[in-house]
Amino acid sequence: MKTVIIIPTYNEVENIDRLLPSVFNNDVDILFIDDASEDGTSQRIKQWMDRSERINLIHRPMKLGLGTAYVTGFKWALKRGYQYIFEMDADLSHDPLEIPNFIKKAQEGYALVIGSRYTRGTISVVGWDFHRLLLSKFANKYAGTVLGLNFLTDITSGYRCYHRSVIESIELDRIRSNGYAFQIEMVYRAYKKGFRIGEIPIIFYERNSGSSKMNRKIVREAALMVWKLRFGRWK
Repeated sequence: MKTVIIIPTYNEVENIDRLLPSVFNNDVDILFIDDASEDGTSQRIKQWMDRSERINLIHRPMKLGLGTAYVTGFKWALKRGYQYIFEMDADLSHDPLEIPNFIKKAQEGYALVIGSRYTRGTISVVGWDFHRLLLSKFANKYAGTVLGLNFLTDITSGYRCYHRSVIESIELDRIRSNGYAFQIEMVYRAYKKGFRIGEIPIIFYERNSGSSKMNRKIVREAALMVWKLRFGRWK
């Protein structure tokens, strides 16, 4: 199946050379969405593009957010006939060795496969302090309870694989959320459309370099958004 990995970037130049060789071990294409990085990220990606036709880049003129980056990437992927569409972080927190496991799970009939840090009652995170772990666990429990998604353990995870049918069914131009809220909203909309959603266990590694995308605004957005989704007011 034709597969693309969508990777949003903002000041990730130190990670590009380490990330791409690992991703290339899989038969996939790669699309970077760069939000006007100031550290030369786009230039480094273009150097790799000279070596391989499997690498693609959309350069945006300013920092526009994670959600809009993925929506841009989804539209690009649908137009080019990809069957499996991945989300992956550029900061090496998501292990590319898991890509075949996502595809295997998808081929079992799951239209959305989420890489979970919390399957089987465990916490598979390296490098987080207790406060960050508590926030993540609470966010998942809170959103899952409000939206009826407690059969999943990690709906905020940013490592996931969609079958194109899920993306095609969602009105992408109506998506307004970013960060955690975007990940939750996409799962909820897939669930409401009746798609089968599954999880595979992953180990999450905290970034070693680059700029973290987590902030209080993202957390507040997610907390409010789940209620708007629940009552059909998130348009």
